[in-house]
Amino acid sequence: MDRSFALPLPRRLPAPTLPRGRARVALVCALAALPLLGAGWLWLRNSPLVAVEHVHVSGAHGTEAHAIDVALREAATHMSTLNVNVGVLRAAVAPFHVVRDVQVSPGFPHSLSIRVIEQPPVAALVVDGVRTAVAADGAVLGASLLTGSLPTVPGAAGDPLGSGRVHSAAALAALAVMGAAPGALVGWVARVYSGPEGLTVTMRNGLQLYFGDAGRPQAKWLAVVRVLADPSSAGATYIDVRLPERAAAGLGRGVSGEAGTTAGSTPTQVSASDPTAAALAATLAEAVNGGSATSAPTASTAGTPTASTEAAATPTTEPSSQPSSQTEPSSSTGG
Repeated sequence: MDRSFALPLPRRLPAPTLPRGRARVALVCALAALPLLGAGWLWLRNSPLVAVEHVHVSGAHGTEAHAIDVALREAATHMSTLNVNVGVLRAAVAPFHVVRDVQVSPGFPHSLSIRVIEQPPVAALVVDGVRTAVAADGAVLGASLLTGSLPTVPGAAGDPLGSGRVHSAAALAALAVMGAAPGALVGWVARVYSGPEGLTVTMRNGLQLYFGDAGRPQAKWLAVVRVLADPSSAGATYIDVRLPERAAAGLGRGVSGEAGTTAGSTPTQVSASDPTAAALAATLAEAVNGGSATSAPTASTAGTPTASTEAAATPTTEPSSQPSSQTEPSSSTGG
């Protein structure tokens, strides 16, 4: 005899419903309230209750900093903290080519913080004898941002001089290398050009840095700093960092056709005891190796000079008009 049995399933109770008339009234009221709520929000987001009254601008430097600050404050005072128009702020600083972008952070109810992101000049582009300042990404910043410490980069006939972007592949490669250069060495760079050894950086005292191409610029600059800090590199006329793991310094190649520099000259070097070189090595090692300065190549692993002379003399000239944001080289940092 089958005694199995199944429990009866509970019946699903019907959902409570409003009378048809009341549901229609509720729907009509909700639809009528939507325009009122929307109008109230539009009034609030542009009302004096949330008007921008305090503007804080940061990140602007140089000769145009004050003008940038004034332009952003003027544009921001016509906004509210609930209705910030970033496009209007970008348009306000569009005439200042040094500004790459702006970041906005409203503070309810009346404050607005604006952070200016700049693209500082890293070189002076030369086209048919005319110079203009350019950023690392190829943006043309204009002649007003030229300084005596900017290295020169040869451009092509189609490269713009007032505004726009550089088109020459060789110039873009040189700018990428300068964009990765440590600040304390930028003022010592005289020119960057494409030569027999590839992309070549000429220092103001005649020392040649052979980069080959624009690949791995941070690792190559790190190798340069390590070799300069090694006493055995004193008196070298070139440093070859085309393979940064096997960087080498030596004599004899000269400039190979670079105008205005004497081949075979003996430039000065950064002293091994110079704190600037040591600080650069530690900083770049941390950046290149993801926070581990101890794993950076030492001078011996970075390459042994193929030839050397006696300790170099003190440099006779220093780069002029050093930017305030860079460390000015001392008399022992002629490299």
